[in-house]
Amino acid sequence: MSRHETSPTTVQPASNHRPNACCFCWCCCCSCSWNEDRERAWRASRETKLETIPNCEACAKPTPEEVRGWAQSFDKLMKSPAGRNVFREFLRTEYSEENMLFWLACEELKNECNKHTIDEKARMIYEDYISILSPKEVSLDSRVREVINRKMQEPSSHTFDDAQLQIYTLMHRDSYPRFLNSAIYKSLLQSVSHSSSES
Repeated sequence: MSRHETSPTTVQPASNHRPNACCFCWCCCCSCSWNEDRERAWRASRETKLETIPNCEACAKPTPEEVRGWAQSFDKLMKSPAGRNVFREFLRTEYSEENMLFWLACEELKNECNKHTIDEKARMIYEDYISILSPKEVSLDSRVREVINRKMQEPSSHTFDDAQLQIYTLMHRDSYPRFLNSAIYKSLLQSVSHSSSES
């Protein structure tokens, strides 16, 4: 439905306390049924999409050397499935788990070859992490957003490369130092060191 079309379902009852409510705008200010239906459909589609995200990656228990290695470089942490899981758990405590989810979704997209699947996954990533309507929107600068908006006309497996790099850098500079000082990392380091000294 375009911005200037109305339909019989959008007519407000005379008793409505907002008699001038209409569907001519895309914002949430209207209390009309079309806006409510649109919101319900959007929430339902989001819930369905988010169910496809695994809770964590399958991985073996990390060795003490591996866990200690995560403190040496962010690259080592991000190359380890176990490291990503622990870091993601930490990001959840800081309400920034969407950064890791976005990064993982971009990695998955880069491994995709089928054109139809690429289109579908790119649109899901856009809706889940780039759209300003999304509660899981990641923090990107306007230049990167413009690049993505242009590339979305013909999505490829590398549509989000600039954005992925920006989020990787953000996690490295901002979250990673706090992760190394967190109780989550320190207790894991202690537990793997303790279990290896016992064996």
